[in-house]
Amino acid sequence: MSPRPSADSEITWLLHRAAQRMRNATGERAEEHGLQLRDYIVLTALNLTPNLTQGELGKALGLDKTTLMSQLDKLERMGLVIRRHDPRDRRARIPQITDSGEDLREKVSQACHRVEQAALPNFTDDEVRLFRRMLIEIIGDSDDPGSCL
Repeated sequence: MSPRPSADSEITWLLHRAAQRMRNATGERAEEHGLQLRDYIVLTALNLTPNLTQGELGKALGLDKTTLMSQLDKLERMGLVIRRHDPRDRRARIPQITDSGEDLREKVSQACHRVEQAALPNFTDDEVRLFRRMLIEIIGDSDDPGSCL
């Protein structure tokens, strides 16, 4: 039997367990649409922060160059992403979500939103907004050094 979280648990432990639960549930929704959760996360990053170079995207997501290139290759083969040359530096490439990539990302986003709502049924909209603000405060402005595990 695994340790059960309690109100006295460390925040790090609680965040880790909450992330596990949400990653599993949202991963299942992404898979229903033919994506892995990491695919969806990359598509969402491209949607939220367009015009990042591959290097900037990797840094923002905490993914090493090899992992990100494999991810982008896969998404490009699926027709969900294209890569164009950066007009500021012809050696750099800028991944861009395609229309079909955005359509699929939006479908998965809606499914993930339903997962979030189901995970927090006893909280008001204001409480959920406060929770989001607290998470944003914890995240801060620092670059992610990589995966949490």
